[in-house]
Amino acid sequence: MEKLDLTKIYKSYYTAKTKPEAVTIDTAQYLSITGKGDPSDKLFAENIEALYSVAYTIKFSFKALNKDFVVAKLEGLWWFDEKKYKNISISDSPKLIPRSEWEYRLLIRLPEFVSKADIDSAIKIVLEKKWIQKAKLIELFKMEEGKVVQMLHIGPFDKEHETLLIMTEFIKEHNFLKNGLHHEIYLSDFRKTEPAKLKTILREPVK
Repeated sequence: MEKLDLTKIYKSYYTAKTKPEAVTIDTAQYLSITGKGDPSDKLFAENIEALYSVAYTIKFSFKALNKDFVVAKLEGLWWFDEKKYKNISISDSPKLIPRSEWEYRLLIRLPEFVSKADIDSAIKIVLEKKWIQKAKLIELFKMEEGKVVQMLHIGPFDKEHETLLIMTEFIKEHNFLKNGLHHEIYLSDFRKTEPAKLKTILREPVK
C-alpha cells in the first residue's frame, strides 16, 4: 500500500517561488509544541525530539491499520513581545531581536484522519516507553492562515532578513497589513544540509 504523502497531496502548500507572491492557505491541522529561546539551545532540540517522537508513534499506529503516511516537514510560527520591541519591521526583526527573546510554535502537519484521541494515545505511549516528558506539552493545533505573502529562501537562516526585506517591499507595494505570525516551513533537514543549500518557505499572513 502506498504511503500517504502530504507534500504530494498539498503541493501548493509546500511550494514557493524565489520571488514574493500572494497566495491563500486553507485550514490544516498540526501536531504542535510551543517554546521560547535560541534555536541552538538544548531546549529547542528537546522540543523537536518530543514532537517527532509523538509524530512517528502516530504514524506507526496507523501503519498497523494499513493507513501509513509520511511524517510531514517541520514548520514553525515565530513571534516576539511587540510591546517590548516596538516598531521593528519584519525584515529587521531577525537582526534586532535577540534570539533568546523569540517565542515559537513548532508544527508538523497531520492527515485529516488523525484525531485528538489518536494524539493523546501516542503521547501516553511516548511518556511510558521513551520517558520523554516534554511529550506532555504536545497538542493538536488547527490553523487557517488565509491570505499570505510567501517566498522561498535559499541559504542559511541568518540570511533570512535579505529575503524578508524583499517580501516587506512587496507587502508595502500592495498595501497589505500584517495579519498573523511569521511562518517558516523547513523543506531541508537543517541537521544534515549545509547552510548554503537550505530551502525554507517564509510566509507572512496579510489582509
